[in-house]
Amino acid sequence: MGYDAVYDKLKDECGVFGIWGLGELEEAANFTYLGLHALQHRGQESAGIVSTDGETLHVHRDMGLVADIFDAGVIARLRGGAAIGHVRYSTTGASQLKNVQPLAVQYAAGAVAVAHNGNLVNADVLRAELEAQGSIFSSSTDTEVIVHLMARARPAGAAPAEQLASAVRQALSRVAGAYSLLFLTPRAMVGVRDPMGFRPLVLGKLKGHWVLASETTALDLIEAEYVREVAPGELVVIDERGLRSERLFPDARPPARLGRCVFEHIYFARPDSILFGQSVYSARHAFGKRLAIEHPVPADLVVPVPDSGVPAAIGYAEQSGIPFAMGLVRSHYVGRTFIEPSQQIRHFGVKLKLNALRDVLRDKRVIVVDDSVVRGTTSRKIVKMIRAAGAAEVHLRISSPPTAWPCYYGIDTPTRQELIASTHDELQIATYVTADSLGYLSLDGLYAALGEERSTFCDACFSGEYLVDFPRKGTAAPSLRVVGA
Repeated sequence: MGYDAVYDKLKDECGVFGIWGLGELEEAANFTYLGLHALQHRGQESAGIVSTDGETLHVHRDMGLVADIFDAGVIARLRGGAAIGHVRYSTTGASQLKNVQPLAVQYAAGAVAVAHNGNLVNADVLRAELEAQGSIFSSSTDTEVIVHLMARARPAGAAPAEQLASAVRQALSRVAGAYSLLFLTPRAMVGVRDPMGFRPLVLGKLKGHWVLASETTALDLIEAEYVREVAPGELVVIDERGLRSERLFPDARPPARLGRCVFEHIYFARPDSILFGQSVYSARHAFGKRLAIEHPVPADLVVPVPDSGVPAAIGYAEQSGIPFAMGLVRSHYVGRTFIEPSQQIRHFGVKLKLNALRDVLRDKRVIVVDDSVVRGTTSRKIVKMIRAAGAAEVHLRISSPPTAWPCYYGIDTPTRQELIASTHDELQIATYVTADSLGYLSLDGLYAALGEERSTFCDACFSGEYLVDFPRKGTAAPSLRVVGA
């Protein structure tokens, strides 16, 4: 049994990393390994690296964590000066070796590998169409749909990079949803972000070599310079001539609004990342300060649920003047699986990850700050754990609005029926988790703290306002529905 089965959090989506130094760089796979290590929080089911020496793609993929999959021998076999890598949580396609990315294939135009962060909402319809026309799929991921569409493209241009960019553009004109993608052939690399910018992608430079990554933490680890974000709807082409930026769909009108995932700021991204041009730590700290304004309560301590609740709890403590304390300690050595004992040890899964400090909590009125409530099961266990440690009162404060709708753009979310906020109001949720009170950050408060316009973000998990419609029955054409533009 995995601890995520009992530790009730939304699963991160995926992380991608790529570096181009063909002809000059000898350690592309090693840098990619380090980049994936810095992105491990974005996916912990599987990982893979594909490198090129200018002639051949070298592939290694497996289930598990980055440090367990790649050793010195494996890295040595991933020869060449350019590489892309991927860490994965499954959003579409089961957690199996056949679905591990980057996907690498050989087709009429040559060899290509692709790494994808996001989710295509019309993948099932496209897959059925392609299978009816004779395509044979080897995985159950939505990413393979893109590869099959590329195989049917008619690439333009003479240079390998031009042909790759043309095939990518033609394939992506058929898909709808969220994607930050890296493509690698023996002679070129392409990075692309969907026109609404759901998932992040940043551009960096390491001693003259270009780097693409899901978050700036990957750049920091390899001591690369952060250059900028890859813009929504931008296609970046890298080859022996350097880097060129193009619009993904030059003839299309840009969307009236953006769809950057606001939950990246709340939970998914590492707090030391710069995301959408803003410090993640600063954003979470601001969420906590705003939460203290919206939901004050007399108390003796502000206690975070570590680790993601820490910046917001610090902000809450600073704004309220109530002392901050680490009343919960997190174990950082929980493996991906464990053997669960009998029901005689109640709340085992949460206790495996968190432990309450009796000396800190005894006889105290405690404000517990967390980033979200999904099903409510973990919050209930944490509140009971704090009470068992002797707390006099437990007030739960959440640094995001209620999560009441599932995500279809690259986050593994429960069904709507499983999300407690879809069927219970705040008072009912407080009763269920056994808290003395419960307060969520409001949607308006979220954007006020972030200092951004709502029209530049997707918040469908809070509002139910989905920015990209699902395809109508019988068609695979993307349907863009702009809400509140």
